[in-house]
Amino acid sequence: MHNQHSSHHGEEDPDELEAQHFAKVIKTFREYETYHLSANNRRRKDFLRVPRKNQELLEQVGWKKRLEEVDEKIAANQAFLNLLVDHPDIFSYEDQDDQDHHSHGHESHGSHGGHSHSGHGGHSHSHGQHDSHGHGRNRRGKGKKKEDKPTDFDMDKVRSSLKQFVRDWSEEGKPERDATYAPMLEALLSHFSDIPQEERLNIRVLVPGTGLGRLAWDVAHLGFASQGNEFSHFMLLSSFFVLNRMNQVNQYTIYPWIHSFSNMKSSASITAPISLPDVCPSDLPQPSDFSLIAGDFTEIYSVTDEDVRSGKITDKVSQEGKWNAVLTSFFIDTAKDIVEYLRIIHQLLAPGGVWINNGPLLYHFENDSAGNFSIEASLDEVKAIAKLIGFEISQEKMIPTTYTRIIDGMLRYEYQSEFWVATKRSNAS
Repeated sequence: MHNQHSSHHGEEDPDELEAQHFAKVIKTFREYETYHLSANNRRRKDFLRVPRKNQELLEQVGWKKRLEEVDEKIAANQAFLNLLVDHPDIFSYEDQDDQDHHSHGHESHGSHGGHSHSGHGGHSHSHGQHDSHGHGRNRRGKGKKKEDKPTDFDMDKVRSSLKQFVRDWSEEGKPERDATYAPMLEALLSHFSDIPQEERLNIRVLVPGTGLGRLAWDVAHLGFASQGNEFSHFMLLSSFFVLNRMNQVNQYTIYPWIHSFSNMKSSASITAPISLPDVCPSDLPQPSDFSLIAGDFTEIYSVTDEDVRSGKITDKVSQEGKWNAVLTSFFIDTAKDIVEYLRIIHQLLAPGGVWINNGPLLYHFENDSAGNFSIEASLDEVKAIAKLIGFEISQEKMIPTTYTRIIDGMLRYEYQSEFWVATKRSNAS
């Protein structure tokens, strides 16, 4: 399948822009160690700027020794990231560093539409300590090409990816998954409680904004036909590695907390190891139906029967009424136009289909410096619009949740995430 691209880049070839961005993502992963060793060396220089008596105290408590440990953990993270990008065969782009051409060849991922990721900035759900404060912007200068060095913004994406591994595929991430994913899975099972387990494969479930794919995997693990959709190349490469390259529990070790020393309870907290994965990704019931589609949600899933019938769309299939359930976790606030998201979700569902949501409203494109428009609706407005479109909303509740929190940190951001179950009215217009 080939990618479809938006034309908002003017005269520049969107295919070339996409390939350039993908090459830069690969380059960013590969330059992680160089970038972060430099940051750690800054600490050494700062150490030499304090009085000798203060240096001696820092040495006595092991502060200086910890810098050596962090260097080692940075190298270990780089070894892991090298594996992640060694065979980036999720996309059919050339890796300009290796001059190899890789194409999609595994059932767990597919390329289906989407546009250039190079302009995707905006807010993030993740709140870190200096390295990810949740208000990032794309600082890529105009006219710069793929040979540019990775920026601070690019490296923030790599650090966020490491934290996402913790959230989705580690034992330490289970409390976040229990707060966010578990209620959604329980609601899904409840809604289809009349369907025998052996017939769940006939129920099609879509999980847009799937990140590293755990929620979509959990849905497939329950026996449903599950499809995840993701836009970010950083997330897609990471999820591909998990789902296609990890084949045993606790196979890999990463160190996601070494990038900032602020608000840490202990030195051991900074260098704490995280083992991946907590489950074997290939451990799915047989037969199973699990896929991950790369691309923009609005471009892929807005295609209607009439679009195909009229010839307006010739390279995609209609998604209208093809899904029995849509699960959105920390997703709907990634919209530029929240109303369009709600319309597409409604359109996707078969009559009586269910939409299960759990997440905040941290609109990713609010006050976006890249010129993207953004419609921000309050929670009561979102629900009112959903009802006007044709949903009946029930089981509404607030759930306290965190997002990629530092396990042993002194600072904690907590969302009051809104959970609901919405069914599509059969007579909806």
